[in-house]
Amino acid sequence: MSVIPLVFTSGWASGINAYAVVLLLGLFGATGVSDEVPAALQRTDVLIVAGVLFLCEAVADKIPYVDSVWDTAHTVIRPVAGAVIAALLAGESGSLPELAAGAIGGSTALMSHLVKAGTRMAVNTSPEPFSNVGMSIAEDLGVAGVVTFAIFNPVAAAIIAAVLLVLGIVTVVFLASRIRRFLRRRAQVREEKRLAGTGGPRPPG
Repeated sequence: MSVIPLVFTSGWASGINAYAVVLLLGLFGATGVSDEVPAALQRTDVLIVAGVLFLCEAVADKIPYVDSVWDTAHTVIRPVAGAVIAALLAGESGSLPELAAGAIGGSTALMSHLVKAGTRMAVNTSPEPFSNVGMSIAEDLGVAGVVTFAIFNPVAAAIIAAVLLVLGIVTVVFLASRIRRFLRRRAQVREEKRLAGTGGPRPPG
């Protein structure tokens, strides 16, 4: 049970940027900052892959509409990563605590991912790119700060992550109309491309 706060926090952070979580935890473990990090996350090949993918996400996450495509592609990846990280943190392969930790990490990652994806859809209704850049930087700093804090004070960090998750859900509810507008616009673009490919007339409006 003592690892649950760290599991919850890593799950929340994985839903936003799973590669940053793997990279941060791995570096904390490899440099001896924390003894809680499993050896699998400290491997050099894991750190290199996580670092490369983190850089890819750092770029894609700041480009309007590309960020939403990236989020869509990671709808499965982030929750799975959250579950795997949580299970590794719990240890004891095949044990009930490991399975419970995986469920907590995966479900928390899924919720925070949906919050991030929904927020980005709403932001993408604005034509200027600065909102995307600002949101991306805030998310990266938030993940880095909360995960780092969790290494030293996991309970307090878990409370912060829970508060941020609730605030994110409330924000998405308030932005529901913008999210629907984004989805309608994306569907219209797809229909226009389909009609252009078939030589049919463009839909009105």
